[in-house]
Formats: sequence, structure tokens, C-alpha cells
Amino acid sequence: MEGLNLITLIKYVAVLVAAMIIGNWFLAEVKKAKLNHRPWYKPYVSIPGLIILAAISLPIILWLVSQ
Repeated sequence: MEGLNLITLIKYVAVLVAAMIIGNWFLAEVKKAKLNHRPWYKPYVSIPGLIILAAISLPIILWLVSQ
């Protein structure tokens, strides 16, 4: 584990925990939308859905701008 100190490990764990929390929050929104017979896109316009869409689209946008 050369080059991987405790602070770096804590940063990685924090990111993974945040991703798990947002993922579970989004899954709860999906289940709630299915239960209430909402349209398929309803979970994507909720707060966790927008966070996930931003996290996916930001690297793509930065890649397109940098070229």
C-alpha cells in the first residue's frame, strides 16, 4: 500500500459512503414513484436523481469543453 496513507483512505471511504447514501435515496424515489404509478422519469427529476445526472454528465461536459 505504498502511497496510500490514512487521509487518502478516509477520502475514498467518504466518497463511497456518500455514493451509497445517494444511491439508496434514489432507489427509494424509484420505488415510491412505481408505487404511486408516476411516470418513469419522475425519480430523475427528484433531488437524488439530479445529483446522479449531474455526476454522470459533468465529466462528459468537461471532456467536450476541453477538446
